[in-house]
Amino acid sequence: MLASLASAPAQTAGVTRFVRFSHRGQTAHAVQEGEELRVIQGDMLGAFKVTSKKLKLSEVKLLYPITPSKVLAVGLNYKSHLGNRTPPAQPEIFYKPITCLQNPADPIRIPRDAKNVHYEGELVVVIGKRLSRVSKDEATAGIFGVTCGNDVSERDWQNGAQKDLQWWRAKGADTFGPMGPAIVKGLNYGKLQLETRLNGKSVQKQLTSDLLFDCPTIVSYVSQYVTLEPGDVIYTGTPGSTQKMSPGDVVEVEIEGIGILKSTVA
Repeated sequence: MLASLASAPAQTAGVTRFVRFSHRGQTAHAVQEGEELRVIQGDMLGAFKVTSKKLKLSEVKLLYPITPSKVLAVGLNYKSHLGNRTPPAQPEIFYKPITCLQNPADPIRIPRDAKNVHYEGELVVVIGKRLSRVSKDEATAGIFGVTCGNDVSERDWQNGAQKDLQWWRAKGADTFGPMGPAIVKGLNYGKLQLETRLNGKSVQKQLTSDLLFDCPTIVSYVSQYVTLEPGDVIYTGTPGSTQKMSPGDVVEVEIEGIGILKSTVA
């Protein structure tokens, strides 16, 4: 488990790191302080208390940090990813099924008939309270925190000659949504460096300030049509170009202040 959090930053004033983990058959949330976890009791998104129970990070298995009621994502949200395409007039939203989510350090599994599966390193927004038809300011207040995500995509199923009507499998196949390792609350997510590495080589690198639609704008827009519930997550888009992954590859999504989401490809 340590590998996925090896570069987790030191504790910063006003910033709290939350993880979800399993230990001896039990699943719980905890506040992470360096290599130590302080188990919490209650609602992580609402009222909770930090208990006296402490565990070492090396003793637990990290899980994707929250179980949402729905997973949404934004396409075409960095100019560097658009190429020659016209920038969208509003956030381009799609769904990923909850079953696509994958734990930190657990593998991305390529389906047998998939031939062109790509990584997409992204900042992920975690919703903290029920939001319906909210303003941008209300959306800002309703964002609980942020984490790292990989919006894994099968390009042939998405855009190929025999593409599907919707991206239900191109972006929603099992394990196509790694997320974690921690949710960070209190971080200024408006200008963080995002970097994706494939087998140690940097393949994506951009600041989140370059998002065409920033996090509060995305959340406000979605809430005009779909009510967001506490714990829902939104993948906010990927920068630059992407490339095919193959079994045996290692992909890392690192976001400043959050840590490293590391996955092997199987």
